[in-house]
Order: sequence, then structure tokens, then C-alpha cells
Amino acid sequence: MSAELRIEQADRLVCTLEPHRWRFAEERAAEIDARWNAAVAAKPKLFDGRVLLGHRWSFEIADGDREFRCAFFETRYRNFMAAEQMGFPDKSIFNVFAMAALRASDGAFLLGEMGPHTANAGQIYFPAGTPDLDDVVGDRVDLAGSVLRELEEETGLTAADVEVPGDCAIVFDGQKIACMQEVRAPRPAAEIKARIEAALSAQANPELSRIHIVREADEIPPRVPPHTAAYLRFMLTR
Repeated sequence: MSAELRIEQADRLVCTLEPHRWRFAEERAAEIDARWNAAVAAKPKLFDGRVLLGHRWSFEIADGDREFRCAFFETRYRNFMAAEQMGFPDKSIFNVFAMAALRASDGAFLLGEMGPHTANAGQIYFPAGTPDLDDVVGDRVDLAGSVLRELEEETGLTAADVEVPGDCAIVFDGQKIACMQEVRAPRPAAEIKARIEAALSAQANPELSRIHIVREADEIPPRVPPHTAAYLRFMLTR
């Protein structure tokens, strides 16, 4: 694991939504728009929706539990995409998201390969998504709830098909903070893979193009992002 990557444990995620002025999006709007127009020309299915980014986070102890707390703000997807492409020039802003670390009864993990029409085509990782307004309940951001929503949208597996332990691993990778929630399916990996692939074949425009099974650390595909690879090595070698 590189010096930039680290993993910490949390018993609970406590996330809020609050107003925040992002000067990067204001000051570099023309450049952001140009990047967006070029991206849409290459991939017309990209959608400039409203997404949530983090601007403050901490670990706190409450009732004996270690909480990961994060304050989110709302912005356009084009602003987030441009910031990511530029390496997040504003180091006070973080891409904080939850991932459904799908694990089979035989201990293997299952990851999805993003389809060619998606923004991250070819990358291989767990079901996940940048938080958006669908994850907001009052002034809270239900980051833990987004895990099951993304799992169902991408794989067809529902809350009734899995078990979700309470704690999660927080992987810090520069401006990316991945909240890895293990999601356990009480079936062998091969059976789960077949079920997901059947669900994908029935979707008109699936996000995933194929499913990968990882049983050992040396099986991690090269197109797995560093934060996901670090988590897999941590889980499979401990």
C-alpha cells in the first residue's frame, strides 16, 4: 500500500448536507464547460445531474462507536468530472462515496467491469456511485443506504439477497475517500456471478459489461482502482 493510501475502520457513517461555495467551479466555469462539451461529444449518454462532494470530514467517538462524519455540498456533475480530470486542484474538496464490497459465502469478492458507454469505461470495481440528491433525507446524506441502491441498480441483487454488517472500512486515496461496506451474499461466487449476468442480459442499457471474481490478492485485475485494490489486499491477506 502506498504512503498516500490508508485504511481506517468505522462503526457508523454520519453524513450531512449543507451549503458550501465552491470557488473552483465559479472561477473555472469556462474551462469546465469546454471539457464537458468534449466529453458529451464522445459519450452522448453522460448526464449533468446534481452530485454531492465532501468538504469536511472527521472521526468522532459517540456512544462507544467510532463514527466517520462528513459534510457534503451539492454541485453539478460537470464540475466534479472536471475537478477529477485535473487532479482535484482544490485540496479542500473530497470525492466521498460508498461501495458495496460484494462477498460470496466462499470468501470470494465479486466486482463489475464498467460498460463502454460509462464515464469510467473498462474500470473494475464494486457497485458504487457518486452520492446525489436521491441519497438525501432531510439534512442527512444516507451514504450507507446508497450501498444497497447502487447494488440493486448495477447487479439486480436486492436487500433481501444480502446481509450487511454494521461496520465498514474507510479507504483514503488522495482526494478520494471510499467507504467500503462489506455486503455478504449467502451463495458461492460462481452462482452469484451467473445470477448477476442474467440480470445484466435483461437490462436495456446495463452499467456493467462483465463480472470478475477475486479469490486471492494476486488475482486482482490491473484495471481495479488503487483504493479498491488496497481494500481487497487488506481483506484477503489479513
